[in-house]
Amino acid sequence: MIAAVALGIALIAISAIAVLWFVGGRDAEKLARTEPKQCLPASLDTEGPHPGMLWVPGGRLRMGDTVYAEEGPIRERDVKGFWIDRHEVTNREFAAFVAATGYVTVAERPVDAAAHPELPADMRAPGAVVFVMPNKVDGSGDISQWWQYIPRANWRHPGGPRTNIDGHENYPVVAVALADIEAYARWKGRTIPDEAQWEWAARGGSSRPLAEHEQPKEANTWQGIFPVLNSGDDGFVGLAPAGCYKPNGYGLYDMIGNVWEWTTDIYDGDAARRTIKGGSYLCAPNYCMRYRAGARQGQEADLATSHLGFRTILEAPGP
Repeated sequence: MIAAVALGIALIAISAIAVLWFVGGRDAEKLARTEPKQCLPASLDTEGPHPGMLWVPGGRLRMGDTVYAEEGPIRERDVKGFWIDRHEVTNREFAAFVAATGYVTVAERPVDAAAHPELPADMRAPGAVVFVMPNKVDGSGDISQWWQYIPRANWRHPGGPRTNIDGHENYPVVAVALADIEAYARWKGRTIPDEAQWEWAARGGSSRPLAEHEQPKEANTWQGIFPVLNSGDDGFVGLAPAGCYKPNGYGLYDMIGNVWEWTTDIYDGDAARRTIKGGSYLCAPNYCMRYRAGARQGQEADLATSHLGFRTILEAPGP
């Protein structure tokens, strides 16, 4: 994505991005007040052997789907039981990790010029890729019409330097790269799920892909014409706090929608990319029907973006 964004990119004013970020947040809160949601409280359950995690029993997974070519063929995998976070790691949780360790994320460091020699100098500054809703688009092939590399955007400032996460402590942390989430997982004594583990958990107890592929009602996705019109019918026009929709059959929140989630699997043989799963608030029927457990996409391992988060797993005995 870095190369795609670099081609013909025209950076917009940071102040405009700040306006979009905060207006989106206010709209989301207003919509959320009009429709009851099952958002999690500020503090999660503290009981059980692994607080904040749920046990997913093992089984045989029919992995993949049939909507996009990269999802198939459907193949069978045996998955052992494991513990997994009830919801995506939040800003509050990630902040605790940074405070305890002094960790500096990839987006807060200069871009590795040796790894990305094609980038112009102004895109080697610390930063992240941010979604900015355009007024209009000229076709859908040029993603730089809605994705912008913003210097000084990072997990603390996910919309750019004039934005912050104050009041968004229970939102999923975003703008984190693979190295960041691996560091967090090590600190917690955990790991990141592989693609099969993630998909098995997302199915919520069903071993097979769903026959239908309609846009889910209980997930934060894009309603309307992407990327220019989002009606917010699901209660949010941008990110939602963790756990604002009904959990799946295992009791897991937001496995589909809200933010994409990292897995450890190399994407289609490209060692520089990893497989991400679950879709996000940007997935719409007209552009990205990846709000399904079997959907997948590749992501540069060292690229932080505003629509991608994660959760951790623990391979330990069950309850």
